[in-house]
Amino acid sequence: MSDTKPMILTVAERIDDRGDIMQLTLTGDGPLPAFAAGAHVDLLVETPEGPLWRQYSLCGDPAETGCYRLGILKDPASRGGSAALHQLLRAGETVHVEGPRNHFPLAPDAERSVLFGGGIGVTPMLAMARELHAAGAEFTLHYATRSAARTAFLDLIATLPFRDRIVLHHDDGGAAGPLDLARDLPPPAPGTHLYVCGPQGFMDWVIGAAETAGYPGTRIHREYFSAEVDTGGAGFEVECAQSGVTVTVGPEDTIAKALARAGVKIEVKCEEGICGTCVTDVIEGGIDHRDQFLTEEEREDGDQICACCSRASGAKLVLDL
Repeated sequence: MSDTKPMILTVAERIDDRGDIMQLTLTGDGPLPAFAAGAHVDLLVETPEGPLWRQYSLCGDPAETGCYRLGILKDPASRGGSAALHQLLRAGETVHVEGPRNHFPLAPDAERSVLFGGGIGVTPMLAMARELHAAGAEFTLHYATRSAARTAFLDLIATLPFRDRIVLHHDDGGAAGPLDLARDLPPPAPGTHLYVCGPQGFMDWVIGAAETAGYPGTRIHREYFSAEVDTGGAGFEVECAQSGVTVTVGPEDTIAKALARAGVKIEVKCEEGICGTCVTDVIEGGIDHRDQFLTEEEREDGDQICACCSRASGAKLVLDL
């Protein structure tokens, strides 16, 4: 978690780009909290159903301290957050922002970085490419979209000093053919790290190919923007070791909601198990992980749970709350 305070930032510029993606530049009264490539910020979205927090990757230059740059897709399958932002955020408007937080950092020991961005998943990759270029590191960015007509950031990419490190891929062919993992995924090597972001189907495809090729999980880095998650299941008890509160989590309930009704608050934002805000320490009990945030190694440790969606695999969990 970031220790920065909530901010009210101003939309200095809005660009409506291809593919229903708007580029936003947010500024404050002075320098903004620093961030490293892979970081995101949380935006408070006011919707008719109430306020929502949504997470968006920073796509600007980490060396730039005067603004935050975001790309936000107007997703017809979203739960209303992105549509509301597209409607509300114009130049001069203000927005509540928390962060930055970084659960998707570059590996400091990588000798070669291969970045795979699918659609709006290119946003953290652009920041990564800037940071890698500034460090003189070896990298390639593969940017895959359905068509050139729906490819955002093309005007920006044309101006970047590392334009030759960016390979465009379009599903409809043309000058830039589709991403071909048999060709574009390099063989695993000790110093090669992969970074993947985009729609879940795209990510599962790339990650599956990398695992089949022999990449260990420690060298496949991922960040999900959204995920289909089933939070239901058999009921179980949750005991809070510090507060002494015990609750029953029903078949259609979640740990976070059941505890909130009993006065034990766990901060929740995405409600899909992708942002890590609600990660809570587990003292005792088996975990049925439903999230996309924790790594396989973290899941095997069995001492953390995403309380917004994951459940107990047995009759009881004891949490460090």
